[in-house]
Amino acid sequence: MTHDGVAATQSFYSRWADLYDAIATQTPGVGQLRERAVAALAPDGGDVVVDVGCGTGATLPFLRERVGSRGTVVGVDFTPGMVSRARERVREAGWGNVHVVRGDATRLPVDRADAVFASFLSGMLAAPDRAVSDWADLVGSGGRLALLDLARSTRAVGAPLNPLFRGLVRASSPPGTGKRHEASPTRVLDRRVAAAHRALFERCSGVAHGRAALGFVRISAGAVESGE
Repeated sequence: MTHDGVAATQSFYSRWADLYDAIATQTPGVGQLRERAVAALAPDGGDVVVDVGCGTGATLPFLRERVGSRGTVVGVDFTPGMVSRARERVREAGWGNVHVVRGDATRLPVDRADAVFASFLSGMLAAPDRAVSDWADLVGSGGRLALLDLARSTRAVGAPLNPLFRGLVRASSPPGTGKRHEASPTRVLDRRVAAAHRALFERCSGVAHGRAALGFVRISAGAVESGE
């Protein structure tokens, strides 16, 4: 993404941070989806877990509950407005073991982690497969990865709603997304989500994969295999 593209994306998501927070926390069923994905990640008490692209921090409570008071949760996002809202959430809750930092999902500002979680992020990354592989390198053999994403449904029950989904994707994309990629935002999203989940399957063993919400939601989680 060009410098202008990065600036436009940051400005867009910062401007609409409060609206995105409402969508991320109040949409019916979204809390259960986050809880299900975190359960699939299955971090242990005391683990260090990185929430990549944490946005306004909607998943932080679920991750903190899993790692307990001995664990640490680090939220990372590159959008100032999202980081500000997530930090506000942490302050209001008084969580001393949850930290939110501004950073790049492709160059995480952490030295070590036991698990990495990413929700609704894959479609925003230019090379999601490379990012997932880097996260696998960070957590190392036995470390855990989990992805929670949205893409068009390939199920008969959900396919009739794909036109509505395309409209929602266009409305929630930064201006100029289609022109920058020479493809519709939905096509870009589909390709990137598929690439991210494929990379997780390639790097992990015992992968649990499921779909929900009429096939629009993808959840994949597994333990990183040894590189030996």
